[in-house]
Amino acid sequence: MKRFPMTLQLACILFIVMVIPVSILTWYSSEQSLRNSEREIADSSLAELVASRRLNESALNSLSQDTVRLSATGTFDRIRPFPTYEALSADYGNISRAMAIMRELTNLNRRAEGVASSFFYLEDSDYVVSTDRSITTLSRYEPMDWLEDALKEQRGIEGIWYPRKLESGVPVVSYVLPLSRLSTTTRGTIVVNLRESQLEDYLSSSNEANTNYALIDSKNKVISHADKSLLLNDADVLPFFDVLREKVSVDGYSFGETDGDRVLYAWTNSEALGWTHLSTYSVQELLTRTHTQQRGIIVLTVIVIFIGAFATLFLAAWFSKPARELVRTLTLRGYLGVPGQNEFAFLETAFRRMQGEEAKLHELLRERERDARSLTVQRLLRGEADEAASHVFPYTYLLVVAISIDGYRGYSSKHNSETRSYHRHLLSAYCDSLFEDGLIGQFLYRGDGYFTLVLNDGQEESKERRDEIHQYIERVREKAAELLEHTVTIGVSRRAKRTTSIPDLAAEALEAVKKRMIAGSGGIHYSEEEENREMKYMYPDCSERRILNFLDAGDLDKIDAELERIAEDIRSADYISHDNILFIYNQLVGVTIKHLQETDSRAARTVAGRGSVYSTIASLDTLDDLQTYIHDFYAGIVGAMKPANEESRSHADRIMHYLREHYCEDVVFEDMAKEIGISYSYMRKIVYEMNGSSLIDSLNKLRIEKAKQLLLENERTITEIASAVGYENARSFNRFFHKYEGMAPSAYKTQYRTS
Repeated sequence: MKRFPMTLQLACILFIVMVIPVSILTWYSSEQSLRNSEREIADSSLAELVASRRLNESALNSLSQDTVRLSATGTFDRIRPFPTYEALSADYGNISRAMAIMRELTNLNRRAEGVASSFFYLEDSDYVVSTDRSITTLSRYEPMDWLEDALKEQRGIEGIWYPRKLESGVPVVSYVLPLSRLSTTTRGTIVVNLRESQLEDYLSSSNEANTNYALIDSKNKVISHADKSLLLNDADVLPFFDVLREKVSVDGYSFGETDGDRVLYAWTNSEALGWTHLSTYSVQELLTRTHTQQRGIIVLTVIVIFIGAFATLFLAAWFSKPARELVRTLTLRGYLGVPGQNEFAFLETAFRRMQGEEAKLHELLRERERDARSLTVQRLLRGEADEAASHVFPYTYLLVVAISIDGYRGYSSKHNSETRSYHRHLLSAYCDSLFEDGLIGQFLYRGDGYFTLVLNDGQEESKERRDEIHQYIERVREKAAELLEHTVTIGVSRRAKRTTSIPDLAAEALEAVKKRMIAGSGGIHYSEEEENREMKYMYPDCSERRILNFLDAGDLDKIDAELERIAEDIRSADYISHDNILFIYNQLVGVTIKHLQETDSRAARTVAGRGSVYSTIASLDTLDDLQTYIHDFYAGIVGAMKPANEESRSHADRIMHYLREHYCEDVVFEDMAKEIGISYSYMRKIVYEMNGSSLIDSLNKLRIEKAKQLLLENERTITEIASAVGYENARSFNRFFHKYEGMAPSAYKTQYRTS
């Protein structure tokens, strides 16, 4: 596409934009027109069927009413005394009475079209009076056994319609009416036989699309049908009745398929007779005019598209002229120098280059603006005036939030400098986008796990505003814990109105952070007024003397109990400063070291090997951390005061067992010492006395020995073996292998496997 001219591409686009909507509109309008036509024709066909059903009902109802009126005239009482044909024919007068009945039946036949015959049967007699065979005996008339089956369906005193075939084979629907006891004492039955062809005349439609019809009674028996072979059969023989069986309870219509042609089924129910009228129409025939209109619309659409194709070429050339002129100008000036591309591709490349340059400039401006704000905040924290302060902090009120990473030594040992820098960047970006609604936040890293967040608020102080700012600070704490994978403690200063107060506010926030010494890590602490507090300075003199006595006795349990008592006194004090707490533990450590030196104890060397005890104490955040560290301090001294005996050898065995079990993992020696039950310094001393090397050397030697076995035993790669013995990457593995074996792992593998 990049090599096709712009004019051709625009022409294609415009053509597609025109063709697709026109095609969709044509298809949609045709389909909607077809569906609407189908519904209109279906409604019309159903209305026609309902009209035919009503005509049929009216004719049958008229015939049944005439029959009922005849039964109530007493005409049939004339032959009641003559139960036999012999008695009736014995006298001319009797014959005359029977002939009068026949004339009445004949008149009844003439009142309705399509009546084949009718007869009267006197109950328990041996003759009938009929319009087709006059007065005759039962033996010479058609069988009457069907009459009993028909009367089983009678409900009440009304007559019933019963489909059957005459003895001559003519299909009829017989109206059977037993004489009612309410109107006469004569017992007998009037039967009127209506030809099925008359029902066909009622049901047949003048519509040429009507391909079939059917009349079905309440027992699903076919009463009338164009195919006479289906008469009096079960309606299931009809090809569509099984589909419509569940639908024919109400009037309606449905579309279906018959021999690949789409057909319309319409049905209506006669509540008076319990009959169902069905008609089948060819949809193709019904929609002849609609299909003609569809073809006309399609032809018109093709013409419109053909004309539009020429219009699109003209419009494409007209629209693309400015762009082509621009590309020609840029090409003559040698801009970009991208040969073999059309105008679109050329402009796209140019715009992308411009966007890239704009994005770089925008990012550079943002970095400069961010650096300028950070520089302003740093100067304000140092107490220096800055002219840009009013731009950085345009609102009235200021407060400082100090964020400190809990246990920063553990955090920094877990993450390298690049990861820590990345964490700081993420937290800074989050804080920059967090605040809104008249609240500005400027985030700054102060070093050693401390962050400063200066908030500039434009609203007066109120409980609602304090709660809102507290929610912001909680979100900062939760996000910091998520990003750093470490808890943080937050200190919040009071409010001030002048930017010159920022250093004092920062000091207040840092002082509030120190409350975690007793309250624990991970909290949010607010600066409080301390003017009215009674500044008591406490120190456990008695505990100091008892600890020294227990130390001389080597009783670590009692030392721990005394340390716990000191911690309880600190926690129960109404107020004790952070400096006071550090002083207590620094004093205990100092007195202990002095006592060991005065007694010339060999444990003094253990203390000397712990590094700067005082700086470690100053770096601990909580009272629990202090207690743990001081416990390890005294445990190491007590352990060093014990002679080297079986206990030391037992510790050595446990240390080596631990290294052999965990050499392929990232071993943290402080955690290892806690699991073994000794101090870290004591563990280092045992390993050095046992192996003459440090802990890390012992661990690396063990790993290299295991690696040598793997190099000779299987076909693993160097990277896989490095991971299997506990190294993060093959580079570190190669370095340590060369350090202890004097050659690379690959050279060792080649030399010893071939030999």
